[in-house]
Amino acid sequence: MCAMARPRKPLLSTDRIVETARSLVDAEGLAAVSTRRLAAELGVSGPSLYNHFRTKDELLEAVADSVSGLVDLSMFEDGRDWRTALHDWAVSYRAALRDHPNIVPVLARGPGRRRAALRLADAVYGAMVDAGWPPAQATSIGALMRYFIMGSALGSFAGGFVGDASAYDPADYPHLGQAHLLAEQQEKIDERAFETGLTALLDGLAQQYAQVARTA
Repeated sequence: MCAMARPRKPLLSTDRIVETARSLVDAEGLAAVSTRRLAAELGVSGPSLYNHFRTKDELLEAVADSVSGLVDLSMFEDGRDWRTALHDWAVSYRAALRDHPNIVPVLARGPGRRRAALRLADAVYGAMVDAGWPPAQATSIGALMRYFIMGSALGSFAGGFVGDASAYDPADYPHLGQAHLLAEQQEKIDERAFETGLTALLDGLAQQYAQVARTA
């Protein structure tokens, strides 16, 4: 009689570990990631993970870079003008962070040696220099955009207000009579705020760019 073949376990790969860790971070936050928890989720022994990642920080860096890799960079290569490219990139970047908000504190540390994050920085800087921005200002634009996008992903303005109208006594807060309704329209309000800020930021850069063009 032939012995029944045992079902094969899915191969443990770096990509599979990162995807599983990212799901954990998305669902439960950074603290949920541990060797024991991750091994249980993957159905493997804890020590086998060390063949791929030596520390939790190293793994979280990989998770962060996987999120950076979700950001569309095609707008810097397909002929869009610098302003349109920055706008479209910012929208894509924010969407990636909005879908994975718990990893933002790791991303906020900067690119370090993360490959996708470095490609992102390279694409933005290169596109600005190619458009005629001086290198120093191109660097500042990359930093400015990063501050703005990261800040927008760190929390919800509208979601920070409670839905209890009694919390906003008109005697104390005469202008917050409708504040209890903000949370109900959180996504709409936050999206509108992001677009308002992004437009204002790009308008300001356009004025600077006109000055650069005049002095070139």
